[in-house]
Amino acid sequence: MNVEITRLASGLTVVTETMPHLESVALGVWIKSGSRNETDDEHGIAHLLEHMAFKGTARRSARDIAEEIENVGGELNAATSTETTSYYARVLRDNVPLAVDILADILTESEFDEEELRREKHVILQEIGAANDTPDDVVFDKFSEVAYRGQTLGRPILGTPDTVQGFTPGQIRNYLSRNYTTDRMFVVAAGAVDHTTFVKQVEERFARLPMTPSAPPVLEAARYIGGDVRETRDLMDAQVLLGFEGKAYHMRDFYCSQILANILGGGMSSRLFQEVRERRGLCYSVYAFHWGFSDTGIFGIHAATGGNELPTLVPVIIDELRKSSETIHQQEIDRARAQIRAQLLMGQESPAARAGQIARQMMLYGRPIPNPEMMERLEGITTERLTDLAGRLFFDTVPTLSAVGPIEQLAPLTDISTALATPGIQTKKAAG
Repeated sequence: MNVEITRLASGLTVVTETMPHLESVALGVWIKSGSRNETDDEHGIAHLLEHMAFKGTARRSARDIAEEIENVGGELNAATSTETTSYYARVLRDNVPLAVDILADILTESEFDEEELRREKHVILQEIGAANDTPDDVVFDKFSEVAYRGQTLGRPILGTPDTVQGFTPGQIRNYLSRNYTTDRMFVVAAGAVDHTTFVKQVEERFARLPMTPSAPPVLEAARYIGGDVRETRDLMDAQVLLGFEGKAYHMRDFYCSQILANILGGGMSSRLFQEVRERRGLCYSVYAFHWGFSDTGIFGIHAATGGNELPTLVPVIIDELRKSSETIHQQEIDRARAQIRAQLLMGQESPAARAGQIARQMMLYGRPIPNPEMMERLEGITTERLTDLAGRLFFDTVPTLSAVGPIEQLAPLTDISTALATPGIQTKKAAG
């Protein structure tokens, strides 16, 4: 791993991985701040800021930003999540100085023009509307809302029409000054990049970043609550999401949880796919996932199926969860490890994937994690650890259930909880 790290006097961290066989470079700025860092009156502002960064600076109009990067065949984009925000580009090696200049420009000199803000609010309102019209988006948003009820972690990243329409340029600047500071920012590049040259370019162009926040960043401690949320809609399919509190990035069982999710529903050979879809034909989509955050996590099973299949589908899923707490085969662990290893190695062939991976590891662990070290952590996972984890995850915590669509035949959460807690008990809807 040819990774070099330099921490500038300003506190900004610069990381590169040189891939000399490439002609392109993926680079970006990752900020350890997202929707969780919003105050109660800022719901949606992290995402709005990400949009507004491209809408004009003291030196460039919104059109200039788009044209300059595309004139050289490059790409420019951004993303907001619950705990991070990223602004990134991909260009040929000769155009790295231009990409650095544009990224620095939009992050240090954005004007947040009133007219541009008005137009972008309208765009985000359409984005919110589109998300509300997409059942598999809705089921995840509602799941988070009830799992972390009344908390920033449970709020939709996009905000609401009311909150988005009410934001002012001053509020955006306040959020920016509080969260976009050098101690929380990482500039990362992977590909045909020279570390020393890149550091000099970053140091020169990002000199205007504040070193300390105007006020301490907000991060409310997560409290997993769990519960039930349902929305009946006239749709062809029902979207169902059953979940439990998972593990944070730094917890001992984090990697175990990733392996368990893979075994249960990580691909076509997984238990849920084989039993629910292939053997029984109960749904067209079923998978398991584990999301880690800084202080909590979510382990979930998502299925999309016809409403009439729900009375049979849910007990089968519960039965597979119970089986995972009783028996895990070594072959399943080996297959899951092989899939993760392949993903890691394939990611090394993509500069964009590597830049993103390095940035995430810097934010989470303070250093890049070499692939051999990652695999070594996975090697210590045994069948006993996995069955023990499954028992604690699925049967010792309050579940969260989110459902959207023709869900009249979906059993009450109390029945599902009873079925989880009592071997051999089926939900009333399934038994009836």
